[in-house]
Amino acid sequence: MHIAILTFDGFNELDSIIALGILNRIKKPDWRVSIASPSPKVRSMNGVTIEAHISIENVESADAVIIGSGVETREIVRTPSIMDKLNLNSERQLIGAQCSGTLILAKLGLLNNVPACTDLTTKPWVQEAGVDVISQPFYAKGNIATAGGCLSSQYLASWIIAKSEGVDAAKNAMHYVSPVGEKDEYIERMLCNISSYLS
Repeated sequence: MHIAILTFDGFNELDSIIALGILNRIKKPDWRVSIASPSPKVRSMNGVTIEAHISIENVESADAVIIGSGVETREIVRTPSIMDKLNLNSERQLIGAQCSGTLILAKLGLLNNVPACTDLTTKPWVQEAGVDVISQPFYAKGNIATAGGCLSSQYLASWIIAKSEGVDAAKNAMHYVSPVGEKDEYIERMLCNISSYLS
């Protein structure tokens, strides 16, 4: 299982890094999580620079893809040299997007007749793209999921784990990363948000 986390200049660290950390709780030889970027290094909205593991050209071969958000997403969707390389296929890939990453999904035409979650800043742009935005932290239909709010990255990561490795694996991953003394509450909240979208 290879999961690519699309991460662009101006990225929100909470989206890409939290998902990366939770997804890497799965310790299997064939389980791999990669930061995918259009350049070898990308700089976050708060000045953190990270190195890409793979280029965006390799994303189409991943089993699952998460599109994180950032402050330059509206520029990204107007950049054909980036958008033309995003050949995602919801029939064979699990595809998730968070906050302004939902705008990328909308512009790729992957949210036709699918309501979506996003953050409050991005909401009007996603609506302008013809997508119905719903006020909740997570929603999925088939192999496509969206999340709204920085800390909802835990739901995207848990959804991918549950769809790929089962609910118990998602519970174990959440148990590892959640605060001491609040583990049961975090697991219950995660399950409450993703369970109805796992069938």
